Amino acid sequence: MKILIDARMYGLEHSGIGRYLINLIKELTRTRSKHQFVVLLRKNYFKKLNLPENWKKVLADFRHYTFAEQIKLPGLIKKSNPDIVHFPHFNIPVLYKGKFIVTIHDMSMHRQGINATKLPLPLYLVKRLPYKYIFRRAIETSVSVITPTKTVKEEIKKYYKIPDEKISVIYEGAPVFDADSKFNTGYFKILSRYNIKKPYFIYIGNAYPHKNLERLIEAIIMLNQNRKEKVQLAVATSGGIFTQRLSKIINKSSAEEYVKLLNFVTDAELEELLANSCAFIYPSLSEGFGLQGLESIAAGTLVLASDISVFKEVYEDNVIYFNPYDFASIAKAMKDALEMDNNLRQKFIKKAQVFIKRYTWSKMAKETLKVINSSVA
Repeated sequence: MKILIDARMYGLEHSGIGRYLINLIKELTRTRSKHQFVVLLRKNYFKKLNLPENWKKVLADFRHYTFAEQIKLPGLIKKSNPDIVHFPHFNIPVLYKGKFIVTIHDMSMHRQGINATKLPLPLYLVKRLPYKYIFRRAIETSVSVITPTKTVKEEIKKYYKIPDEKISVIYEGAPVFDADSKFNTGYFKILSRYNIKKPYFIYIGNAYPHKNLERLIEAIIMLNQNRKEKVQLAVATSGGIFTQRLSKIINKSSAEEYVKLLNFVTDAELEELLANSCAFIYPSLSEGFGLQGLESIAAGTLVLASDISVFKEVYEDNVIYFNPYDFASIAKAMKDALEMDNNLRQKFIKKAQVFIKRYTWSKMAKETLKVINSSVA
């Protein structure tokens, strides 16, 4: 069987989907499957990525959400003549008529409005229509749909009338950090570079409106009122219009003293930031899985998370929950984390680290391959 994977979003610069593809491809190569694999890649990873003999790389250097993608991708796929295609994102070329499965990571874009775009209202509305059409077509014409949680599965079923058995829930994986890495040369380097001082909280992720960072800013301001020892909030997020908007909110709120905006950080820097933090704070109003929380637990810190269904599903009772719509509730969770007894804190973290061992990228890849096999059959 020949399986084609659209890996044009491979790489950490593509956030969660990029990490998903990195781990999916890495673990699929380890399964020693006898299937043939074809991987579509952009130019920046085409030469870098080394794959086994039964894997073939095909250059597909055109961006997502473009006419080039819609026009060129179907012909490129047809040349490879795959038995099935795995699209890791909803944007399927409308002209492609072959058999495929699709991974839907979340439904956040379905619920967001004009505040979640940098486009003027008329252009936003023009682009909204093809988005809905392409998304519906991806769901309805795919052989199988993969989601990272039961929560996303149920959200899809609210919008689209498709059989329950068509949707497979496959959890993503938790990272495994080197427990002794904090003693390596250069540790604390990133803290001094950004002038981050303990105690501090950290948020890592995008700055989209549903991430709820504006309330988080209000919470850190509230937390620091009448405190002699000030507490900082490190925000590591990609650049762009939403980060610029966040920067304006920070300035308008006079919160520059408390909030440190960081640029893109490497995995090594990420581990350092997490391991030294008082807690990772996850104030999102909606998510598809919540990988950053697992990364934080693996690095050895507390997780404070929104009381939403997807986090309850993934983390269970291994994080501290708050009401994401109330910045006072967020501030209280932060205060409780600061004042937690150290023995209790370590016990809580150790329990969480045992719990997250259930999430592995190896298991995710094997279950994905099982869905691919059954979809072709």
